[in-house]
This record gives sequence, structure tokens and C-alpha cells, in this order.
Amino acid sequence: MSFPKDFTWGAATSSYQIEGHSAGDGCGASVWDEFCATPGRVHGGHTGAVSCDHYHHYAADVQMMRTLGLGAYRFSVAWPRVLPTGRGKVNATGLAFYDRLVDALLEARIEPWLTLFHWDYPLALYREGGWLHPDSPRWFEDYTRVIVDKLSDRVRHWMTLNEPQCFIGLGHQTGIHAPGDKLPLDRTLLAAHHTLLAHGLAVQTIRNRAKLPPIIGWAPTGDVPTPATETAEDIEAARETFWHIAPDSVWNMAWWLDPVLRGQYPEQGLRAYGAAVPAFTDAEMRTMHQPVDFLGLNLYRGYTCRRGDGGAPETVPPVPGGAETHIHWAVHPAALRWGPVFAHERYGLPIVITENGLASHDWVSLDGAVHDPQRSDFLARYLMELRRAVSDGVPVNGYFAWSLLDNFEWSEGYRYRFGLVHVDYATQRRTPKDSAWWYGECAQTNGAALPAAVPDGARQPAGRA
Repeated sequence: MSFPKDFTWGAATSSYQIEGHSAGDGCGASVWDEFCATPGRVHGGHTGAVSCDHYHHYAADVQMMRTLGLGAYRFSVAWPRVLPTGRGKVNATGLAFYDRLVDALLEARIEPWLTLFHWDYPLALYREGGWLHPDSPRWFEDYTRVIVDKLSDRVRHWMTLNEPQCFIGLGHQTGIHAPGDKLPLDRTLLAAHHTLLAHGLAVQTIRNRAKLPPIIGWAPTGDVPTPATETAEDIEAARETFWHIAPDSVWNMAWWLDPVLRGQYPEQGLRAYGAAVPAFTDAEMRTMHQPVDFLGLNLYRGYTCRRGDGGAPETVPPVPGGAETHIHWAVHPAALRWGPVFAHERYGLPIVITENGLASHDWVSLDGAVHDPQRSDFLARYLMELRRAVSDGVPVNGYFAWSLLDNFEWSEGYRYRFGLVHVDYATQRRTPKDSAWWYGECAQTNGAALPAAVPDGARQPAGRA
């Protein structure tokens, strides 16, 4: 079994991580600008003020993607670049940037996949209450209308929100991401409720106003428990764990996906969260439950799960010294098989891997190249498992490597490099890494460059027996 003949191969980025702030063009501030300006929040005091300066280098970056042979590019629009205060008057200069970017992509025969929100929430709106404000879904709807009216004559693929588990969980509950709040569970769930309403209103807006027939999804994230064996017991234990909701955290899949794809909050979540669940109406659930065309999954991490002696699922302890990325995430390729399997069997939607990749120790070698064999090996292992998901009957429509460029890695600043392309932040010199050329070949051959199977001696142990 190989990938479908119309499979999409692309790379992904986000606005705040690569564009640079470019305040001179009328761009407003986001919560990440304020977060970065607060001492102690971001590693090394780093900021996204310049980053990869993609705002001024986009044309060359698009040509680089064309040279690599990529067929699609997933990017996000910076809400405060288009609406500096989050609503009201449009910044024509900022909107024109995305107009030029889309034209450049299409001229290079690269399909644009547009994400409306990838965490850079307008600071002015945050100061009015942000995602806690009851009008916040309407603010997002109004912003969506501006983007759709401008770009939907050329953009067909749309995503509403990227990783709400992160910008709500890490940004509003634990405070390690912008805006840095540490809200109690009930307030966190209220913010979550408003983001789900925002998603629904955005989908309605795209459906009602898009000039080209739209293809709509969104991009949640999560860790994937994978079965220790292929017995029915272990598979079911992994499945139960994948959909489990802990009573003190919003880091899960079901609370976010069930309202969007089933029109209801999951019963297990209602029991787990109890009195912290915000009041909601049937009409609100109908707003969240808009028809979408695919489910995007941002998948990086996984772990091994089995049925315990007492009948409950249990995590298998990792093998000491197992493979890890630079950011200390376990290399666990089976996540890209079982994540799509579990998601598709619950919701029945086509799957697109909207992010997957790794941070690796990369630098420019004396020969002027960037040799990153770990990244090529990582991508190959994960893509082989995604191919197994296809063999299992999952309609997987695409894969986006994270990321096209080394970039600002949120609270970690510039200490980790996720890019297929090395960026010298002092000079803005781009150097495609060896993995970029490998991935380009994989894209151009629709995965034919992948090994048929992992040799026994090269298998990564997932956990202790």
C-alpha cells in the first residue's frame, strides 16, 4: 500500500514564528509581543520581532519551496497585522502582504493552505477580556470575514484554529505561553467554550462567503498512546487512553473534537470537569458543530500503552536511553499510525497531518551544508507509520512537515531548530538542510523514496515489556 495518488506533500509555518513584527506596516501588537517583552517569560529574552523576517523574504522562501518540489504550504495569517486592534479598521498594508504571498504561491504552483489563527491574539482584544469575553467568537467571525473576502478567490483550503489545547491550556491555564494567565479550571473552560464557538462561526463564514468552493478543517494536537501489542486488549487500552479526559487539564482530544465533530461535549468530560463546565445551550452546540471536510492533526509525541493486570490501561515505562529529539520528545513513529486510526474511526473524516517534525542539533558545516541525518531518518520512520495508517483503511489526504524554516519556538525562543531549512538569524541566510532535499524527493515521488520496512536491527524500542 502506498500513499494516494492525489496525496498532498507540504511544509508548515506560523505567522508569529517566522514573519517578524514589522510594526512599520501598521501591524498591531499581539499577546506574544507583550509576553516576549516580560522578563523571564522566554528563553534568553528572545522575541519574534525579527525572527526569519519572512515578511520581507517571502518571495525567496516561496521559490525555495518550489525548488524543493513541495506541492503545498500551510501558513497562518497574523490577526493583528490585518486588524491592528483586533476589529474595526483594516490595515490594508498588512492584508496586502498575504495577497502577495498567495499570488506568489500560486505562481509557483504551490497550493496555499491558510490557517486563520495560530496563537497571535490581538493584544487590544485581550485587554478587553480576550477569549473570556462573550463577544470573542464574534470578533473572530468578523476577522474571518475580512480574510475570506480578500483571499477566497484563490485560497481553497482553510483551517480555523491551531492547537487550542496549547493556546488555551498553556496560555490560559498553566501560563507558560502567552498571554501567561493561570486561570482556574472554570475560567479556562469558559475560554475554551468561546474558542469552539469561534471555530463554528468561522466555518459558517467561510461556507457562506468563499468565492471558490472551500475545503475546511482545523488542527488540534495531542499525545498518542500506542498499543504495546496488536492484541485487541492493548489496542482498546490505547484507544481509551487517547480519548481520556483528566479532571484538572484541558490537554486532551475529546473535549475539543466532540463538540466540533459530534455536536456535544463528551459525557466522560462532563463527569470529569463537573461544576467547572460553563453553561451552554443547544444552539451553541449547533454553532460549534459545523460540517468540515477534514480533520487536521498536529502529532509529534507518543508513548506505549497496554491493558494492565487490574483491567485499567497503563503506560509502559520507556526504555532507558531511548531515542529523543533535541527538545527531549521521545522518537515514537507509531504515533502517526494510531493517531489517525483512532481519530478516523471515531469521526469518519479524512485525516491530514498538519504538523509533524522534530527539533535537532543542526548547524552549518565547514562545507557550507547542513547535515541532519536524524531529521531525514525521523521523517522516514513517521511517514512509514502514516503509510500503515493508509493500509489500515484511513483516508489520509496529506502531510505537512514542521517546519519549513527554523524559527521562534515560543517560550523556548531560538534554542531549538525544527526547520527543513536552516536560518542564520543574524544574516537571514537560508540553507536547505540535507533533510529538505530528502523530503523534496519524497514529495516528488509520492513517498516512493521511503523504505519498504524498518530493518529489525534499526527498530527503536518503545518501552519495557
